Amino acid sequence: QLQFVESGGGLVQPGGSLRLSCLASGSRFTIYAMGWYRQAPGKQRELVASMTSSGIRNYADSVKGRFTISRDNAKNTVYLQMNSLKLEDTAVYYCNSPPQALVPWGQGTQVTVSS
Repeated sequence: QLQFVESGGGLVQPGGSLRLSCLASGSRFTIYAMGWYRQAPGKQRELVASMTSSGIRNYADSVKGRFTISRDNAKNTVYLQMNSLKLEDTAVYYCNSPPQALVPWGQGTQVTVSS
């Protein structure tokens, strides 16, 4: 059974950058597609970036060109590099395995973009 622990969030000014990390515990991490989700106050959780086990990446239109997902299978870790951050990127960010996201959700990591 996989479990995820997210880290790397924080407070950043508009235009700034952050890199989020998601450490997966459990076996067979490499076979799973992985994704980063976010949930802003009063909004539904949405998938913003995903990466298949073979390395195919997909992004939500709202983050395309600014966010990059990557994974290091040797470290059981998935990353989300976020550049040119905007106010509307403020949310709690979670990782999970799309599309069903059946792994229990971790606590997430808060990203706040504010001037």
